[in-house]
Amino acid sequence: MNLASPKQVVALLDSLGVKPNKTLGQNFLIDGNTLDRIVAAAELSPGSKVLEVGPGLGSLTERMLPKCASLVAIEKDEKLAQFLIGKFGNSEIRKSQDTNESPLPNFQISKFPNFVNADALECGIQEIFASGRADTLVSNLPYSVGTRVVVEASLGEVPPRSMTLLLQKEVADRFAAAPRTNDYGAVSVWLQTLYDVRVVHKVPPSCFFPPPDVVSAVVTLRLRGKTPPRAAFLKLHALSKTAFLNRRKQMASSMRGASGGLARDADSIRAALAKCGAAPAARPEEINVAQWAALSEMW
Repeated sequence: MNLASPKQVVALLDSLGVKPNKTLGQNFLIDGNTLDRIVAAAELSPGSKVLEVGPGLGSLTERMLPKCASLVAIEKDEKLAQFLIGKFGNSEIRKSQDTNESPLPNFQISKFPNFVNADALECGIQEIFASGRADTLVSNLPYSVGTRVVVEASLGEVPPRSMTLLLQKEVADRFAAAPRTNDYGAVSVWLQTLYDVRVVHKVPPSCFFPPPDVVSAVVTLRLRGKTPPRAAFLKLHALSKTAFLNRRKQMASSMRGASGGLARDADSIRAALAKCGAAPAARPEEINVAQWAALSEMW
């Protein structure tokens, strides 16, 4: 079956009794060129251990399996999970819904049919990477949870060494945004502190069934050679999160009263900004990633 064929995908979904759920972000990628470009951008190696969130019908899964050491898939939809087990597993697996064993040694599927709205976020994504079951995240992420899945993974003790994601273009732009732009925010700071972020290419709505109301994009995140210790990163995360709640206000004003050693008065905050190379009257959106790191160390 050609999962890049719209007609065959529609027929398969009908046979499974699956009606794409907009709330769950069920927009199935039906463009073979985009699927191939995602796999190429992921730069998988025979040693790669992949986590895929929301595999759907497995169109991306089947392209990645020959190129990686192992693949763990998290699928919320019960019918789709059973289809994936049947596609990549055997009759013994279909009889036992609780087993993760598979005759394909590099495929496992984790099912969480009882979770609502934030299924992937309830599956212990950080633990999957910390345990070594996965080191790479490659997914066509549901729009509803895309940002939260990426942030959750990055905040773990062992963040993914790389992430290759298809998600809403405005979200991808936010990940890669530069200071002094409308898209630049706390998420930009967090991810760019750890990763080199690049938007690879745009994907139009016509590449999906059903077509979404927005343009999508493939974005890659490669872990930097030198990253801050987790404790320092969590401090940076907390500081920038608080600051961007008032992104249009000057830091000296918005951060007064916030927890931290520099929050006693506006003058000490201005002095800290100047020391890290930022303007004393800087707003959060004007501070670059390196300056955020220096400021959080002082804070």
